[in-house]
Amino acid sequence: MDDITALILDDHAAFRRGFARLDDARDEAELRAVWEPLALHLDIHAEAEEAILYPYLVRHGGDDASEETDDAIGDHNKIRDAIAESKRHVPGTDGWWAAIWQARRENSEHLAEEEDGALADFRRHASTELRAELGARWLTFYGEHPGGRNLTFQDKDPKAYVEEHR
Repeated sequence: MDDITALILDDHAAFRRGFARLDDARDEAELRAVWEPLALHLDIHAEAEEAILYPYLVRHGGDDASEETDDAIGDHNKIRDAIAESKRHVPGTDGWWAAIWQARRENSEHLAEEEDGALADFRRHASTELRAELGARWLTFYGEHPGGRNLTFQDKDPKAYVEEHR
């Protein structure tokens, strides 16, 4: 059984490793080689959560599910914006590092909130069958969008998102 919460936690671990690898990169080519796949993974992950996890969390989560979802969508927007900003700069320049640090801070905060809030809430309120079903959809989503194909990576209005999926 591929529980969606476990798959999401696997991605979170990969993000932490990716940001740590940036600390070791020494030149523009290395920085680009680490950052570009990490940034793409962050973008795809956000899209997957917004397509698969959060619509169910709003309906199957506890009392804080709407607030957790609103916050998560806002976090995704901030991470997307930092990624977009990084693309306006040459890797290794001050502007690029500023965007990377913004993405890293936003991502670290988001992961902690999600792991302690939304994912824990979802595990308490969703059946193991639903978690497995969504895990299968998660894997399919990644398979259907290799390299982010057909995904737009656009910010979403958090309040409108919550209302739409309630």
